[in-house]
Amino acid sequence: MPESPIETRGIIRKIRSERVYAVELVNGKFIVGHLPGRLGDLAPSLTPGVHVCLEMTPFDFEKGRISGIAKHPNE
Repeated sequence: MPESPIETRGIIRKIRSERVYAVELVNGKFIVGHLPGRLGDLAPSLTPGVHVCLEMTPFDFEKGRISGIAKHPNE
């Protein structure tokens, strides 16, 4: 049975490529955040300083999937 993803928030700090970003988590750790194809329309909105929602697996805390833009940064 697959594990449920861990949901967290982060801030985009750097654009690495078209759909890959350096993201700083709320605890200060930097990870690689990638934008899935189905959310490709968000790419122009993802600039440094934007708060995003992320999904991570419990098996790899070095990267995460960007699931959207956070409506409230402190949420």
